[in-house]
This record gives sequence, structure tokens and C-alpha cells, in this order.
Amino acid sequence: MRKHKRALAILMLLIVMTGLAGCARLRSGVHDLHGSIIGNEYNIDIFDNTGVRTLRTHGKKIDIDNNVVEERSYSSTTDEWYTTKTLSSVITITINGKQLISCGDTCIFYDKRLTPEHEFYLDDIEGGPSGMMDAALISGVVNNIKNKFGKPMVVVIKSQMGAPIYAFSGNKVYWEVQDDLPRFTKLMIDGMALYIHRANFQIIDKALLD
Repeated sequence: MRKHKRALAILMLLIVMTGLAGCARLRSGVHDLHGSIIGNEYNIDIFDNTGVRTLRTHGKKIDIDNNVVEERSYSSTTDEWYTTKTLSSVITITINGKQLISCGDTCIFYDKRLTPEHEFYLDDIEGGPSGMMDAALISGVVNNIKNKFGKPMVVVIKSQMGAPIYAFSGNKVYWEVQDDLPRFTKLMIDGMALYIHRANFQIIDKALLD
């Protein structure tokens, strides 16, 4: 009788474990990759591809969910359909407990102690017919304001289409990519963090500016 009860308990445990594994598989299609931006308070600015700001907010506790979705693909080699997981362009941003869902926009999160030395999107800068910024034009705009930069390293943040958005300067600047925040790049400027999503950037020695 005791052996029978023990075997039944083991069977029940296996059933529960199998059920939990199944739940994990069911959940794996959404919010698979989760990261947080915590510590100091951050400004959060969102821009469209051309560098036009569409939203500004701020928060101290920021959670980022990179949505993973399942896609069906076809293999001509095996003549079969198969399912793969891929990172969606949709990110869910939770700011102080309130949610913002964004798809395809440029998102910039920067420590409130960081002050941009120039905000290009407020300038009247004419781009080409496609809206793309010419590299020579960008270089000229940055060179024209070089005296604003109080420190030797200059960081220029640009939209996906190349329009400059912000310029910062610092004594010590470096960048890194974090595993829990795909499609994000973290820049550190004199010990203060700046995160960019779907944006381009340059780190330039001020001495290189004409």
C-alpha cells in the first residue's frame, strides 16, 4: 500500500511538471526577452524615421519587453513548412507601471542628469528629396556648433534615416550591447547612461571637427 501511494505521488508530480513545461511553451511566443532600465530618472523621447519628435515622457522604473513571435517558413529542401521564433519590431515599454507599445520608432532614454548640448530636431535643416540627410550636410551642421561642446568626446544621435537628433559631449564615452535588451545600444557618457533603440550614433573626437 505504501509503495502504491509513493508511485501515485511520483506520477502526480510528473503530471504537474509536464503541465508547467506546457505553460512555458505557450507563453514563449510573447514577451520572451525582458530587460529593465532602473536607477536614476530617465527622459524618454520618441521620434519617427525622419527625426521628428512625436512623444516625450520620463520615468524612474522602465521595463522593456521585446516581443518574440512565431513565424511559419517554407523549406524548399525538405518541401515542408516549419515554425521559427523571430524578434518582432514591437516593443512594450512600461514606465512607472504605465504601458507604451511602440513599433518601428526611434526611442531614446537618457539619464536626466545628461543635458544635450544641441537638439538638432529643433533646427530647420533641409534634407534631400527622399528625406535622407546628406553625410556632408550632417558633417557641416556638427562642425558649425563644435564650440558648444564643452568636453573632448562628442556623441551624435541620429534617426534611422540619418537625421541628427541630439549631440552630447563627455570626457569618457563608450558603448555596449546588452543581451536582455536586443536592438538597444547603451552608451555611457561620464558615468551616465543613454539607451537608444532603432537609432544610429557616432562617437567623435572633438579634435576631428573642422
